[in-house]
This record gives sequence, structure tokens and C-alpha cells, in this order.
Amino acid sequence: MAGEIPDLVAEARTGTGKGAARQARREGKVPGIVYGGGVDPTPINIPFNVLFKKLKAGRFLSTLYNMKVEGQDDVRVICRNVQRDVVKDLPTHVDFMRLRRTTKINLFIPLEFTGEDVAPGIKKGGVLTVVRPEIELIVTAGDIPESITADVSEMEIGDTLTISSINLPEGAKPTIDRDFVIANVQAPSGLASQNDDDEEEEVAADEVPATEVSED
Repeated sequence: MAGEIPDLVAEARTGTGKGAARQARREGKVPGIVYGGGVDPTPINIPFNVLFKKLKAGRFLSTLYNMKVEGQDDVRVICRNVQRDVVKDLPTHVDFMRLRRTTKINLFIPLEFTGEDVAPGIKKGGVLTVVRPEIELIVTAGDIPESITADVSEMEIGDTLTISSINLPEGAKPTIDRDFVIANVQAPSGLASQNDDDEEEEVAADEVPATEVSED
């Protein structure tokens, strides 16, 4: 079920306001705030290099973190906003929201495809085309799945796998309220081209006028 939640180390920011934020940036840190959870907001600083590396890695705004601040209890947080410099596009401020274990949040969860080695359509030369490598789910903060399994073992050429065919963890549901496509098995390009040519020949044959027979 839930994967290991990564740590995010921050430090408490003693001052507030623009002056303290500027001082933090001069020291190579990004000022931020942690809010929610029924307690007062906590001003923090995060080392610029740490935050920049995580932003470059992707999925920062959809990853749950265990925030560690010296002298305080660890708290689960998720980033809700990153302000950036309008010219340099570098982070200048970051907002985090505290989460309880029962808090409902939207997260993108990666899909793990299984059964490709036995799928009849793929064994016949078909190609598995993944439409959505991850899906956005509404999940509880205390029960976040590391990935979702998508079984393609019975798919034939031309079959489509939709979200209704996926077994989701209890309490999780997609943010999209329709039966959207996850993946499909397509015919190999050579076979697809041959089928197209055959269809064109059949159409062409239908369009050729019948030869008139002379009665002379």
C-alpha cells in the first residue's frame, strides 16, 4: 500500500515579513510557510539547492512529505504553491499545507502494467500503447498507494483498458467522473498499413464502372 514518505528538512524562520524573507534569500534559502491542521502557521526556510533539486525532479506539488524541523514534531505536508521570480523563474517562496491521516487530497499515482508477457494481443505482435502512465486520485493522506496495478494479461489486438477495469485501493477514486482510457493494444504498424491498403483496394474496386458489352 502506502510507500515510504520522503523527508523534507526545513528550519524555523525567526522573523516574518519581507525583511526576514529577503535575509533568507541572501543566505541561500527559500522562505516558506506551513499552514492548516488546526494550528497557527509556521514560517520556515528551506535550502535553495534542496528545493531546486526537488522541483527539477518533478511531481513536487503532488508528493506527500514528512517535514522535519529541529525542535518540532514531524508533520506530513504537501506543497500547495511555489512562487517564482518573474525574470529568472527561480523559487522565491513556498507554501505547505499540514495534513492529518484522514485528510483527503488529490495526487497523481503512477500505474504499473503487468501481464504484457502473456497478453494474447501482444504475443500476436500487437503494441501496448499507454495513454495515461499515471492517474489523479482522491486519496486519504494516511493511505497513499505507491502505485496502481493495471493488468493487461487478457488483452487482444484492438482491446482498450479503461479506469473501470482497474482495482483501486479502498477509499480512493478518480478525479475524472467518466470511464477514461488507460491503455490499448494496437495492431503492429505493418499489419495496420496492409489493412488500410486492402480497404483502399476494395473501395477502388467498388468505384470502377462495369464494362459495357457490345451487342454487335
